[in-house]
Amino acid sequence: MRILRFLRSSVSVGKNIDYYSKFSPSPLSMKQFLDFGSENACEKTSFTFLRHELPVRLANIMKEINLLPDNLLRTPSVRLVQGWYMQSLQEILEFKEKNAGDDKVTYDFTEAVIRIRNRHNDVIPTMAQGVVEYKETHGTDPVVSQNVQYFLDRFYMSRISIRMLLNQHTLLFGVNVKVNPAHPKQIGSIDPNCCVSDDAALTNVTPMKMHGTSATVQPVTVVYVPSHLYHMVFELFKNAMRATMELYGDAMEYPPIHAQVALGTEDLTVKVSDRGGGVPLRKIDRLFTYTYSTAPRPSSDGARAAPLAGYGHGLPISRLYARYFQGDLKLYSLEGYGTDAVIYIRALSTESIERLPVYNKSAWKHYKTIQEADDWCVPSKEPKDMTTFRSF
Repeated sequence: MRILRFLRSSVSVGKNIDYYSKFSPSPLSMKQFLDFGSENACEKTSFTFLRHELPVRLANIMKEINLLPDNLLRTPSVRLVQGWYMQSLQEILEFKEKNAGDDKVTYDFTEAVIRIRNRHNDVIPTMAQGVVEYKETHGTDPVVSQNVQYFLDRFYMSRISIRMLLNQHTLLFGVNVKVNPAHPKQIGSIDPNCCVSDDAALTNVTPMKMHGTSATVQPVTVVYVPSHLYHMVFELFKNAMRATMELYGDAMEYPPIHAQVALGTEDLTVKVSDRGGGVPLRKIDRLFTYTYSTAPRPSSDGARAAPLAGYGHGLPISRLYARYFQGDLKLYSLEGYGTDAVIYIRALSTESIERLPVYNKSAWKHYKTIQEADDWCVPSKEPKDMTTFRSF
């Protein structure tokens, strides 16, 4: 009887995924988030939007999970993540036909949103562990690696967007959290005047030199999510400090890490520069792959919350945070000297619009396309002995 109920539930979830994945997510701008939270904050309106939008975003990415290699899908960690998404989708759909005008309904919905947010806290390290489990058991090939990179970029971007919606609703309408005592001027998780030059990750690093701001210069501010900015800047400083310490070892003095903030008409730019020896050109792209890490691999001790260090997720996820609102994160390195890491943020809140993955034929074809032979010569396969060349 229990097996029968499980099968019926699985069939029902599958039908709902198929149905909601036919809709495209509705991207919101930073200004829309801000205007709604500050001027028109209405729990019923948020409830009506989220009970449709959350299933759409969940279903779109859940369709792509099913396109992963079977052996990766069978890993315990990926199955756990998949189970979380299925459960969260079911819980949101329980409110599909409920009356938005009923205060008890909106209260229960907010409680469900908090529960879902907490359930998904460990999605990133759990999915990362699944990739490790797959690699250790089955190895990788170029096609699988390419598909996993494509999927994780989209999966983690989807997670960032879903978490943004969950956090906004929770912080605006949750019990006793309508005003964040630590950040009273924030609208949910958004700071209308996020002072980039005062970011904790910028001001708490030693040794460091700041450029672009001073006591006589107006602080550089932007409408942004401080937690996103902190995540990116912290990752860049962590990498810069590690490179510096590894290069100079037990030296008595270390070259400072420089941070520069610049605000233009279109972009706000944060540059973090170090003299940690730099990275060869051929390794730059590799630093943004989820299967590459220079840190020791974390031990698997059964703890649920595993650290991200060692999984190779720090830089690629930081880039996703930058790209989420149409910005970017780039690395420029001088091997033998140091590295410049640059974060680009849209200066205008109207241009800071969510970048969301959508499941469609183009996405499906990406997973099904067989990698063809390269149409450029591979250096390792070129003849090394000039006498092997024929005369023409």
